[in-house]
Amino acid sequence: MDNNSRSAHPFYEDVLALLTAAGFVSLGIFLFHQVGLLTGGTAGLALLLQQLTGLSFGLLFFGMNLPFYALAWLRMGPRFTLNTFASVAAVSFMTDHLNAVLQIGKIEPVYAALIGGTLIGMGLLIMFRHKSSLGGFNILALFIQDKFGIRAGKLQMGLDCTIVVASFFVVSPWLLALSVVAAIICNLVLTLNHKPGRYQIA
Repeated sequence: MDNNSRSAHPFYEDVLALLTAAGFVSLGIFLFHQVGLLTGGTAGLALLLQQLTGLSFGLLFFGMNLPFYALAWLRMGPRFTLNTFASVAAVSFMTDHLNAVLQIGKIEPVYAALIGGTLIGMGLLIMFRHKSSLGGFNILALFIQDKFGIRAGKLQMGLDCTIVVASFFVVSPWLLALSVVAAIICNLVLTLNHKPGRYQIA
């Protein structure tokens, strides 16, 4: 059985999987926001700008990803691009509206880092396996993995940690350290479970 046969999913499976993945990611981002943690990629930039500007995460995250769709379309094809657009839109909407269905009185930052990082990592893993991503650096990481065999998780980990460390003057050292831990956990989920060649982007 070839790789394309193994990785093909019917349309309804893609829809259900991407909605599930968006639910995981939005809940992880929600936990981060509640305690002031940051993350990497365009999601991390959106969280950072949300703290600085007061604009909604969803609006910032959706807008930041717009320039990356051209690269995705040219390099990875229409299916990946459309799935990524749908995933980004779903995460943007869900994150902005979680307060309407979920109210949490107290969250320990350590718990938010551990569980939030795991949730985001699992959501990304599902997206990757259904030819999707969260845009931004995810597109770059998957493209480099596809072309050069460098695991997306390892590359994403480096990019994410760089963005988190660059936020040194915005959050306390303790929250910064927890943000780095969360980024490592998120990307370990990808590194351990997403192997090059197992799911091909077509």
